[in-house]
Amino acid sequence: MGSCFSSSKVSGSNSNTPSTTTTTNHTVNVHQNRRENSKAPSTTAVNSRKQEGSNCNRDKGNINQKNQQQKQPRNSQQNVKPSSRRQSGVIPCGRRTDFGYDKDFEKRYTIGKLLGHGQFGYTYVATDKSSGDRVAVKRIEKNKMVLPIAVEDVKREVKILKALGGHENVVQFYNSFEDDNYVYIVMELCEGGELLDRILSKKDSRYTEKDAAIVVRQMLKVAAECHLHGLVHRDMKPENFLFKSSKEDSPLKATDFGLSDFIRPGRKFQDIVGSAYYVAPEVLKRRSGPESDVWSIGVITYILLCGRRPFWDKTEDGIFKEVLRNKPDFRRKPWSNISNSAKDFVKKLLVKDPRARLTAAQALSHPWVREGGNAAEIPLDISVLSNMRQFVRYSRLKQFALRALASTLDEEEIADLRDQFSAIDVDKNGVISLEEMRQALAKDLPWKMKESRVLEILQAIDSNTDGLVDFPEFVAATLHVHQLEEHNSTKWQQRSQAAFEKFDVDKDGFITPEELKMHTGLRGSIDPLLEEADIDKDGKISISEFRRLLRTASISSPTVRDSRGM
Repeated sequence: MGSCFSSSKVSGSNSNTPSTTTTTNHTVNVHQNRRENSKAPSTTAVNSRKQEGSNCNRDKGNINQKNQQQKQPRNSQQNVKPSSRRQSGVIPCGRRTDFGYDKDFEKRYTIGKLLGHGQFGYTYVATDKSSGDRVAVKRIEKNKMVLPIAVEDVKREVKILKALGGHENVVQFYNSFEDDNYVYIVMELCEGGELLDRILSKKDSRYTEKDAAIVVRQMLKVAAECHLHGLVHRDMKPENFLFKSSKEDSPLKATDFGLSDFIRPGRKFQDIVGSAYYVAPEVLKRRSGPESDVWSIGVITYILLCGRRPFWDKTEDGIFKEVLRNKPDFRRKPWSNISNSAKDFVKKLLVKDPRARLTAAQALSHPWVREGGNAAEIPLDISVLSNMRQFVRYSRLKQFALRALASTLDEEEIADLRDQFSAIDVDKNGVISLEEMRQALAKDLPWKMKESRVLEILQAIDSNTDGLVDFPEFVAATLHVHQLEEHNSTKWQQRSQAAFEKFDVDKDGFITPEELKMHTGLRGSIDPLLEEADIDKDGKISISEFRRLLRTASISSPTVRDSRGM
């Protein structure tokens, strides 16, 4: 890999337990990946990264032409000597495990040339004896799986590849095998090289905007598909994307899911994993989720467009401080010659607050990355499905406030939601039925929604009670309030003021109980609704209290619990 792309992975503890990686003044101790953590730590890894940092210091963050130090083997740390436990006769966990995989690898494949190697095994070209087709085979040594976590990592990687099978931008999984000594993972062979190599081969290490958008779109499709499966890649970087062939228009394929993991709804990862230049702020703060993949794609997009890294320092600790504290520079060349649309896209991916960052599906709807101006093949957005599940739990006042805000937005501001509505409205009749709602919610695989819950959600969104969800009702239930405020504070002030004035009939700057009853049409006492928003208890709602109500509607309100009680 390139001299300034860290060959090491930043990793901490398992996400289900407190992390043991220490953080002091935003610095972290960098460990090898989880499989490597099952072995004794390598003392050479940190030294090699320090040397790599000094190389970066010379080029000031540029993605320069390769030199003899730039391209190193993936996972280039030296192998660690066997631990004393293994020497004393304890059988490694991998040796003791039956993975349940097929046992006839040698009968079906012939191994050929070596493609690369890592800490635990080697990747080869292999030939299918029956068809003559060439494939890639990752051969993982069982002896090196000392602890159970190493075995689980291999099983999880196979599970992930199976889950993503058939996606056009993921390296295809064919089968898994084992024998007494090895586990074999048979995959699609990609011979076009890494995305990093393509970047370095470009003039000034830059892509044209058109070519960059094509590459970025493919990465976003992978991220969106992962997130619908409840999966976070956690190591999106140019080295982990391969081209199927050497052709210029070759499809891009995601690979290396060694740090990827499934995340349960409403949970966050507490460990620090990833590669230094691409790690998201929330990862360093130990509260990360699917949004971290989008940040990494934002970093890659920045590099594709200008040939430089948005966050750079000669040490990894320095990089982390840059990620946490500073914003990317869009003033230096060549940014003055890059379109405003491209800059807007990158800025919305490199938002430090993950709640305000575009999702992968939203990013696919952005004008800069949209293919030919069409919304074809934009996947469902997990945040839209989440917002629909949350909407049913909001108070009536919050629901009314969101509907008022939704009615103030223009077409540009809701373009991504129109794409999502179209994706859910399968029969294209302009409304979402109960069955279409059920099908959409079922695609967010970690959730196990009961049929009664789907009906409850539809009824909450269906303000005119006709049994269907039209587009204005859909927007009210799915809009991203925090993004509106973060991306354009002036528009947020205008939109929220306009929504407020739909309630404030006499324009005195307050919503009174009478005005609230008039707008909502609710019968009986309005006091419970008023009390929720009336923070200062003066018997009326000010604009600041109204804005707070809108924010909390999309930030901290409780979510619908799934059938497993999460």
